[in-house]
Amino acid sequence: MSVYNDILSAKAKQEQLLAILIDPDKFDIKLLSQFTNKINQSVITHVFVGGSTVELEVTQKLVAALKPLTKLPIVLFPGDVTQISKDADAILFLSLISGRNPKYLIEKQIEAVSILKNTDLEVIPTGYILIENGKETAVQKVTKSKPIPTALHTLVADTAKAGELMGKKIIYLEAGSGALHPVPLQMIKFVKQDLTIPLIVGGGIRSKQQLDNAYSAGADLVVIGTAFEENHDFFEELKL
Repeated sequence: MSVYNDILSAKAKQEQLLAILIDPDKFDIKLLSQFTNKINQSVITHVFVGGSTVELEVTQKLVAALKPLTKLPIVLFPGDVTQISKDADAILFLSLISGRNPKYLIEKQIEAVSILKNTDLEVIPTGYILIENGKETAVQKVTKSKPIPTALHTLVADTAKAGELMGKKIIYLEAGSGALHPVPLQMIKFVKQDLTIPLIVGGGIRSKQQLDNAYSAGADLVVIGTAFEENHDFFEELKL
């Protein structure tokens, strides 16, 4: 079964999915074995790999080293075409639909096609929506686009639905790496009301309570990165 079909199946059963996001540029590959053991002993269901700015070949090295250490699906969450690794299982084929920079709406995607043709990666079209979180994020700096303010729930919901109507298979609400505040729960609920495809929520989630709140609000899959980077004890709260 494909990664996407697994997500659809979990959504239908109302099963909670959790991804850990590993940023290759910030991660010490020497700690990978120990770190992966903690992942395998937790309730984490997916491993996302990617970052806003990553050096050439770093993602490929990390994914190649990670692949033998876990049976969990490895999904690329790339900030650029240089982060495509043939050894991953799938790639979130992102389009920054909250912004208006054509480079991240379609141009980078065109650039990726010739690379993807030479891989067996499962490509999952994903509408990526950046939400204001209280500080400027790396995504803003790299894409030169503005997040949608947290007060504009209708705009976010309409943007998400437009993504679905254009054929996106997943919508990703993102507060950004190291966000001061996660995506507001009321916004998640509002977006979820009119969406029929899976909803991913990430950024700023640092506690089990915030995680549970995101699920209750309607997230089908939650992504956590910084919390695990800063506090490895967080794994203890999420043991199987």
